[in-house]
Amino acid sequence: MSAIPPPQPLLKRVSPGDWTALVWCTSTLFTLLTTFRLPGELEPSQWPAVQLYRWDGMLFLALSTAMAFRGGRLLQRRPVRALTWTILAAVVETITLGVGQLPMAQYLTTIVALYFVAAAHPRRTALIALALAVGTLVVYVCARMLRGWVAGTGPELAVALVTVIAWLLGNSSHQSRMHAQRLSAEHAERAVTAERLRIAREMHDTVAHSIGIIALQAGAATRVAKTRPEAALAAMRAVENEGRETLAGLRRMLVALRAADDGTDGGEAAPAGLDDVDRLAATTTAAGVRVEVRRVGEPRRLPSDIDLSAFRIIQESVTNVVRHARTPRCHVTLHYGADELALEITDDGQGPGHSTPDTGFGLAGMRERVALLHGEFTAAPRPEGGFRVAARLPVPAGAR
Repeated sequence: MSAIPPPQPLLKRVSPGDWTALVWCTSTLFTLLTTFRLPGELEPSQWPAVQLYRWDGMLFLALSTAMAFRGGRLLQRRPVRALTWTILAAVVETITLGVGQLPMAQYLTTIVALYFVAAAHPRRTALIALALAVGTLVVYVCARMLRGWVAGTGPELAVALVTVIAWLLGNSSHQSRMHAQRLSAEHAERAVTAERLRIAREMHDTVAHSIGIIALQAGAATRVAKTRPEAALAAMRAVENEGRETLAGLRRMLVALRAADDGTDGGEAAPAGLDDVDRLAATTTAAGVRVEVRRVGEPRRLPSDIDLSAFRIIQESVTNVVRHARTPRCHVTLHYGADELALEITDDGQGPGHSTPDTGFGLAGMRERVALLHGEFTAAPRPEGGFRVAARLPVPAGAR
């Protein structure tokens, strides 16, 4: 069942076009309200203009309102054109007021539109919109001064300042959104990379052991094919069984991955864990390398990540013994402590892989598994000969 997403903030639920229309209506109402003497005033803030008592004033008011609404509808698709319509609306309405500048109330719709342009569109478009909005204020005042008319330079500077501040706020919102998108993309990329590494590690751990056993059995079958046909037959049967188990394990892994993508449980067996150590030992022993398993402490159910990682460490270590150690036996010790699980895999072999640094993915993969679980890992030749792999996996307090 999908969770119901939380409601969006009001600024997100109302479209930019609706916001500009609302601001225009509010600013127009405010302009009309200032023509009345409000409580505490000796006289109105401004005297009624032609828009209140002449037909041409009402026509200009209707025309400017239509322009503002037109600009609101184009704001998301044609931002510069939309801003131009709101500026024209402010100029047309200001004509009926008889003032020397574009007032803040009339230009407020353009300021709000400029914020949305800077917040939602690329930097180049936002800069063009800013130049258009501020340039209109400059041209309007300069035109009145050139014609010898009264120009409200001081109030117009205040309007220009608010316009620039609105653009800065919108640009900051745009940069924050771009930064959040980059962080989200980087997080998704890291998650995909981590998942690919996990899949590669699981496939390596699943296949490497089985291939080592198959190679060992096939080699034994080749050596005794003529002298002991029954032993060769048994070895080839072991190869067949190991191959089938490997295919089954890969199939379970792929089904589990597909189920994770589909959101289902997959209906397959649980992943490998410490319960499979005895089966691993029996398979390896049948291939010619005896694995002696010893458990210290009381075995108990562990978290799935610790259980799987512990089994994979044992499996990879035993695989290295089979492939490199040149020894007929190895020892696996599981120590169940009060707050940790300790693993130790030792052998007395003298294989080339034990006397030279590891160049494959085995030790690196085991070390990475232990690091992800905040444990400790060591792998080094033993002073008395052979090789030793040891890992300590802390068990969370809630799982003890």
